[in-house]
Amino acid sequence: MSYSSDSMSEIMGEGDIAFPHLGIYLKNVIKSFNIGGLTIAMYGVIIAVGVLLAFSLISAIAKKDGQNSDDFYEAGFVALLMGIIGARVYYVIFAWEYYKDDLAGIFNIRRGGLAIYGGVIFGFLAFIIYTKIKKWNTFGMLDTAVCGVLTGQIVGRWGNFTNREVFGRYTDSLFAMRLPVKAVRERDITMDLRSHIPAGANYIQVHPTFLYEGFCNLILLLVIIFMRKKKAFDGECALWYLGGYGIIRYFMEGIRTDRLLIPGTGIAVSQLLGILMFAASLAADIIIRIKLNRQSPDIVEE
Repeated sequence: MSYSSDSMSEIMGEGDIAFPHLGIYLKNVIKSFNIGGLTIAMYGVIIAVGVLLAFSLISAIAKKDGQNSDDFYEAGFVALLMGIIGARVYYVIFAWEYYKDDLAGIFNIRRGGLAIYGGVIFGFLAFIIYTKIKKWNTFGMLDTAVCGVLTGQIVGRWGNFTNREVFGRYTDSLFAMRLPVKAVRERDITMDLRSHIPAGANYIQVHPTFLYEGFCNLILLLVIIFMRKKKAFDGECALWYLGGYGIIRYFMEGIRTDRLLIPGTGIAVSQLLGILMFAASLAADIIIRIKLNRQSPDIVEE
């Protein structure tokens, strides 16, 4: 991979990625590499790094708060496994048109195709059920775990970068990103994107939504870490995560070209779910805080 601030060519190498207004040209950004005849996808490597960093942060916070970090590794492994399954199931369900004639492709995740919402839903349910069975402090642990979840999401989005996916519609803004047409999935290139391809050029110019979402998730993570000592009840940080990520995803989904739609409609399922998560989390937080205030009698000294 190399960097150059030279003038951008109208013909890009198939493995190149450019940010023209930032003067950045990345050559031969690899999607995979070989070790001993085994092909390893960068997407998988980046996800693995995200998982390691996520567990490291969770462990650090748990130890600082007097929680048992080993419990998080135990419950986290179950949640991670179910999260990966859920992420793929969610994606396949809402992209069934692309898999109904290629059932074997359902099991090929090396080119992406993991929906974060599916991972969050399955992962959260698995975590809650497992910790309930163990009779641990489920919601107190969730408040710590969401910091790791966000860390994994922030890092994992760079897997979308190497896969040339999760990008937005045409833009000529400061962070505009150029991708060679042959390097992306044909179904992700809209008619509007094609209409903006300059004569003689072989690239599309798009919003790097993976970068936008990663940055917004970083802000949300810092807010949660800073505010977690001020939470009013166990589970409140988890609500902040669900609501915060819901609204972030609502706006990001409005830009993306690879939106998963509710069958028979033009409604993006992740936008609908995002706004519902935001509304439900906000309502739950307000209601629980009101109930707690009512249950706190004035202290009268005799």
